Amino acid sequence: MLDVHFGAGNIGRGFIGETLADNGFKITFVDVNETLIDELNKRNGYTIELAAEGQEHIDVHDVKGINNGKDPKAVAEEIAQADLVTTAIGPKILKFIAPLIADGIKLRQANNNTTPIDVIACENMIGGSQSLKKSVYEALNDDEQAWADQYIGFPNAAVDRIVPLQKHDDPLFVSVEPFKEWVIDKSQMKNADIQLKGVDYADDLEPYIERKLFSVNTGHATVAYTGNMKGYKTIGEAVKDDSVVEQAKRVLGETGDLLIQKWGFDPEVHHTYQEKILSRFENPYISDDIERVGRTPIRKLGFDERFIRPIRELKERNRDYSALVDTAGMMFFFNFPNDAESVKLQQMLKDEPIEQVIRETTSLKDEDLINEIKAAYEKHLAEK
Repeated sequence: MLDVHFGAGNIGRGFIGETLADNGFKITFVDVNETLIDELNKRNGYTIELAAEGQEHIDVHDVKGINNGKDPKAVAEEIAQADLVTTAIGPKILKFIAPLIADGIKLRQANNNTTPIDVIACENMIGGSQSLKKSVYEALNDDEQAWADQYIGFPNAAVDRIVPLQKHDDPLFVSVEPFKEWVIDKSQMKNADIQLKGVDYADDLEPYIERKLFSVNTGHATVAYTGNMKGYKTIGEAVKDDSVVEQAKRVLGETGDLLIQKWGFDPEVHHTYQEKILSRFENPYISDDIERVGRTPIRKLGFDERFIRPIRELKERNRDYSALVDTAGMMFFFNFPNDAESVKLQQMLKDEPIEQVIRETTSLKDEDLINEIKAAYEKHLAEK
């Protein structure tokens, strides 16, 4: 079995790659990072370390790489014979790889390869695979789209594993937390014969995506933005501060309230899930920078993202969202020169009134919510 995986970074190698290799897949990593691709082709394998007591090592074999910047034709040829296509490249990059996937689909059609195949975007976003499908179809004509409708699936997925920013002498070595969760929407699959061990399949993925996004991602970001306000540089430093952990608990309490109300999660089970999340943030074997966890603040302030969406939906239900608003106010103080969105956000704050910046970043039309976030921002500004 062959998987073509876009993204040879830490998440691609340390999560998706590990899971697929454990299922007997050969993996072709597609990336523009020449160092990673060259090393994959030289060694045909790499090592993963579990960030926990004992620091167990897992060896991954039968891998190779293609530099899509240098050899896009080879990517299409690989997709033409693949059994699965996956991504872990970041939501904003999906549209740039879509033409490569489209070329692979065209080649499958030309070769009359009617074996069904699924393309799975393993990204921190809602509806990632379907969003990728839209971009792929823009590169296909009507006949090619009709063929793809028959044989190419784009099942959405929810993925969860903390893989911190890290640097090693070995560019392929990657350290990951032991916990991992990968859930695929089986109703959108074209090839249901491929059932991966270590992966869950759900009839309705949305509850799982929202549970992960509004718990792990919202919680992790809360620790980052709260820690940043207090001058910490790493998540490890921040979670030693009781006030940072308390803020995360308050936020998770609010998102948990929404998830239980909306999806009918068992309160006791969900509380245990939240406790597990907090323990993962406090893992002493994982060192993650606040800059990495909090990066792209404009995207994270988006209308359907990890803060504004639960705020909106809690307000609709007349539930408490004060901790979420408080954290949203902190996000405007995220100022790191290496993060383009952070730089852009700070420039917007210099050029425009805060309420206008809130409107532009959140796409909110609700003036009451805009004013609540503005009040939170002004409170934190006065405290600095």
